Amino acid sequence: MNVLGPEAKQRISTLVSGLRVAVQWGFIPTVLYLGFKKGADEGQPPLSLLSLLWQ
Repeated sequence: MNVLGPEAKQRISTLVSGLRVAVQWGFIPTVLYLGFKKGADEGQPPLSLLSLLWQ
């Protein structure tokens, strides 16, 4: 009992593949953005892009 045709399966496969790539490439930048947005904890040096690269 095939509910989806081959064209629909291809579209779903393409969509899932695109979402997978978006998650893979977007996870680390999202985590970094949220960390910089929150800021450094009390007693820690301020966050900057250079401090991220040198530590």
